[in-house]
Amino acid sequence: MFFKSNSFANYDKVFYDLKINSINGDTINFQNYTNKVILLVNTASYCGFTKQYSDLQMLWEKYKSDGLIVFGVPSNSFNQEKTKNNEVKEFCEVNFNINFPMSVITDVKGEDAHEIFKWAKENHGSSAVPKWNFHKILINRDGKIEETFSSFTSPSSNKIIKSIEKLLKS
Repeated sequence: MFFKSNSFANYDKVFYDLKINSINGDTINFQNYTNKVILLVNTASYCGFTKQYSDLQMLWEKYKSDGLIVFGVPSNSFNQEKTKNNEVKEFCEVNFNINFPMSVITDVKGEDAHEIFKWAKENHGSSAVPKWNFHKILINRDGKIEETFSSFTSPSSNKIIKSIEKLLKS
């Protein structure tokens, strides 16, 4: 199996060159996140991994002052998300006190995937393509993919925390 590494990726664009609509209806220009470490996570309200929202919020609260942005991308690509953005927003706020930035409901795989996920696949290979909800893509301060983590890897795992801390110190 062949995996692209950062050293072989040909980044025509970096993460900071991309945009997406926020769950509040604004456009999020990722240039505003330049020099930040980003943990990009596709989320869903009706998934067995939905409880990971609590750990994502914990990471956000613990590391945002150090330069971490946790960014949630609600997606119905796996048929486990609500149908309206305001319902997702309310679900996240009421059940998990989420206040990290989130996008509108967005496709994350296939031909209809948002350009962020097409960019991730093009530059990091198939490991960047979500296989399920709560797939995590860690983006370094250069706006390039550092590492990806499967849905099974908890946001509070030593593996993710050590990777985030390493990038925040660099």
